[in-house]
Amino acid sequence: MWVLLRSGYPFRILLSLRGKWMGRRGLPRSLVPGPPRRRYRKEALPALEAPVLPVTVTEIRQYLRAHGIPFQDGHSCLQAPSPFLGDSQLKDQTGATSSFSLYINKTTGRFLCMTSLAEGSWEDFQASVEGRRDGDREGILFSETPGAEDSEEIRRIWDRAIPLWELPEPEEAQLARVMFGLTKVADDTLKRFSVRYLRPARSLVFPWFSPGGLGLRGLKLLGAEGQGDGVHYVETTIPRPGAYHNLFGLPLISRRDVEVVLTSRELDSLALNQSTGLPTLALPRGTTCLPPALLPYLEQFRRIVLWLGDDLRSWEAAKLFARKLNPKRCSLVRPGDQHPRPLEAVNKGLNLFRILRSALPAWHKSIVSFRQLREEVLGELSNVEQVAGVRWSRFPDLNRLLKGHRKGELTVFTGPTGSGKTTFISEYALDLCTQGVNTLWGSFEISNVRLARIMLTQFAVGRLEEQLDRYDEWADRFEDLPLYFMTFHGQQSIRTVIDTMQHAVYVYDICHVVIDNLQFMMGHEQLSTDRIAAQDYIVGAFRKFATDSSCHVTLVIHPRKEDDDKELQTASIFGSAKASQEADNVLILQDRKLVTGPGKRYLQVSKNRFDGDVGVFPLEFNKNSLTFSIPPKSKARLKKIKDDNGLEAKKPSSGKKGAVSQNSKTCSGEAPNPYQPDPSKLSR
Repeated sequence: MWVLLRSGYPFRILLSLRGKWMGRRGLPRSLVPGPPRRRYRKEALPALEAPVLPVTVTEIRQYLRAHGIPFQDGHSCLQAPSPFLGDSQLKDQTGATSSFSLYINKTTGRFLCMTSLAEGSWEDFQASVEGRRDGDREGILFSETPGAEDSEEIRRIWDRAIPLWELPEPEEAQLARVMFGLTKVADDTLKRFSVRYLRPARSLVFPWFSPGGLGLRGLKLLGAEGQGDGVHYVETTIPRPGAYHNLFGLPLISRRDVEVVLTSRELDSLALNQSTGLPTLALPRGTTCLPPALLPYLEQFRRIVLWLGDDLRSWEAAKLFARKLNPKRCSLVRPGDQHPRPLEAVNKGLNLFRILRSALPAWHKSIVSFRQLREEVLGELSNVEQVAGVRWSRFPDLNRLLKGHRKGELTVFTGPTGSGKTTFISEYALDLCTQGVNTLWGSFEISNVRLARIMLTQFAVGRLEEQLDRYDEWADRFEDLPLYFMTFHGQQSIRTVIDTMQHAVYVYDICHVVIDNLQFMMGHEQLSTDRIAAQDYIVGAFRKFATDSSCHVTLVIHPRKEDDDKELQTASIFGSAKASQEADNVLILQDRKLVTGPGKRYLQVSKNRFDGDVGVFPLEFNKNSLTFSIPPKSKARLKKIKDDNGLEAKKPSSGKKGAVSQNSKTCSGEAPNPYQPDPSKLSR
């Protein structure tokens, strides 16, 4: 029996596994191997109800000194002797440097032992050290992750793939090389990196080996699809993306290597290594995220060159990753016509050494002249659409006004009580999250369970309580989104919230933070009895965070009490004018009564610092799917009219459709999601 593997794209992989059809997730959970690192048993440490804030590097150093543990200061980690090694393992290590096999992240406190592959949080490390002092020579007990059956299945998939040069038909091998741009990549390079080809899926297979290349831990399958005049690549990882922490090419790195080039694709690493002979590594999730768990493997390098791509988003990601890696040792290859992707540069016959020599240092003290900004200004002028940010797929009228969602901005969102602010902003954020924008939700007003239920309903475009048999299908897909939630509820200190946001940006590369809402943080501020002063301080803190972290912050603020017959204005935002002054964008959800009787909602963009465009567009709420982007099927269309105040309203008409209905189809709860494929059709 064949198994159908599919990602969120029209991508198919046929494999003979377990004699049953699987759904869109590609492999069932029983086939997904967990990382073979040793982890703590759940009962080893007490469960913590409150979120654990990251430890500071000063606290880490003080703890190590207090317990007599020597350590060395690294670029992003502290190195120390591992308490998880037996006496025989320590005696086998002859050098002082080699004995420091434990890496402790300076920002999060998480540790990784490179020899035993033990890992855990800072609290786990403290428990282990104190356990050994109490007479337990092995410290906290570890348990091996059971994955023998999973590893067997992964091995079976790996064994079905064959080297590209061993394909029985030369025409098939040549077609594969053309589709993946490997016409100038030699067989020896593919063999050295252990790249194989899966014929039924027409996909390249990149392995994930454990350090030293001893065991197979996972796979990445790369399929190629024709898209106009170009090629679109589709990735599928096993295990799922959140647990896929592979640095492709790591087994080929020598301890004596002091320089490395990081790329965002495995194909680029192949081409770059073949052309230059330099050590190259490919990040597991491209420009989306650099997991902190990978930083210990990059500690040995004195210089890191980031060559992530040829567009503006790759450039922004390179600057963000350089902060994690220590900017003083990082250089960035600026995208441009003369600096394409490494694979494209090889195919064009460009000199890759010359491009690498032109890499710019990621760190400098200050900007002294326009000369240092000249290329960045040219890049923005040459990539207008990318500079505008990520565009919404559910709200095309929002693209017409705001142009896109950009990093480093502050958006203030307001609306009358009961108008649906939380419901709208959840769909607004979900739209971006489905396009790869890593999102952190801080919901202080409603619980995370209720918020997740709203977003899952919007994601599935229908009420799942009426179709519980499909819950797992939608929940599996929703779980793969780069979406995270703060565990706070009720009044919180702004200092605690900002610390949590900074931690999330570092660990999960968060690009968008939603705070709902500001009023729930004002009770903890003891700056003054004046609530206006407290609010100004909080808004200023969010403004500074957005700028310093290059992260977009959407801040929900309740309006002042206004008469029901009056529209809200920018001045209606609660507090002083600081909120609207600091904000780059101001969005107002208007909810006013029409002459026809029913209430009508529309979104008003009253401030747009990017290019100044402001305006309004109507919204229709679909109660069945809890969405504003998909109008109800049976609602009467409304036509614009002018009231006595010159404001636009609507009344029933069978004529022209509204702005939202022109860009989306009507649907009921059983209709397919126009933005996501229907899971029920993926296993056919």
